[in-house]
Amino acid sequence: MDTQEQTVPSTSVEAFTFGDPESVLDHGRIVEYFQSLDNGRWYDPPISMDGLARSFRASPHHSSAIYVKRNIIASTFKPHPLLSRSTFSSFVLDYLIFGNGYLEKRSNRLRKAITLKHSLAKYTRRSSADLDKYFFLKEWLKEYEFEPGNVFHLLEPDPNQEIYGLPEYLSALQSAWLNENATLFRRRYYKNGSHAGYIMYLTDAAHTENDIDALRTAVKSSKGPGNFRNLFMYAPGGKEKGLQVIPLSEVAAKDEFFNIKNVTRDDILAAHRVPPQLMGVMPNVTGGFGAVGPVAKVFVQNELVPLQERFKELNDWIGEEVVRFGPYEIDDGESNSMPALR
Repeated sequence: MDTQEQTVPSTSVEAFTFGDPESVLDHGRIVEYFQSLDNGRWYDPPISMDGLARSFRASPHHSSAIYVKRNIIASTFKPHPLLSRSTFSSFVLDYLIFGNGYLEKRSNRLRKAITLKHSLAKYTRRSSADLDKYFFLKEWLKEYEFEPGNVFHLLEPDPNQEIYGLPEYLSALQSAWLNENATLFRRRYYKNGSHAGYIMYLTDAAHTENDIDALRTAVKSSKGPGNFRNLFMYAPGGKEKGLQVIPLSEVAAKDEFFNIKNVTRDDILAAHRVPPQLMGVMPNVTGGFGAVGPVAKVFVQNELVPLQERFKELNDWIGEEVVRFGPYEIDDGESNSMPALR
């Protein structure tokens, strides 16, 4: 009686990944140094101005909170022949983003001021030889030097140095970047077709190497633009669980996305101290946030009035009342106007 020996094909386990790793920008480097260095002609800022400019739009709550402050302050500003509303608005926006605001005084031949022009804080530097001198970095090695004493510099004080100011929201930048990273991850999740990823587990001995190659090609072609494609596989004689697809943390990734967005939003709003109802944030409770009017009045009194007083420092520098503000009014049928600042 002949005996047939059943041989098992000597095949090795094979593993490969779907999708290539993607690099991300490491924003965290801009907060690794807080010292103004002298490069020979001017002091370099203690923090990357370009990094702050790019981080401005990293999170909708970050930029929206700054715009809310700028818009309310600009709405109460009274234009002056030396300072237009648009120039003042740009000056305020720079101060809130960079912690530094610059205005150049332009004079006639009689040394009388005729206008104030805004100088972008991102490119303005203080001279290391004389702090009353300023440079505007137009291009590499093509800087413009302002006349001494013609630049007004409003800065947010920093405990580590007194050359440049730093914005108040620095403690919330990590949350703003995490909020952006969560959004970018979610976009890639839907764009690249791989989503959270999965393991395709094949144990059925009925498949040949040609079948495996064909399956690999079909899976690779199902990702990327035009994803969500269906995949058909015919395996005669195959076992019920010979081919399994094991997803990797799809539900957990979805839940974590919303948690990250909510926590980082709260951190950003806490750093800016802007009420969420003034920024269009939807309440998580049934009762909502309540009336907006009283909240707006408290916010203006506690946050924006002190900022208005800071901007009035320009009056002392130039020698006349250039910065003036009117009352902040809310038309809700009641007298909610705040007293004008003199």
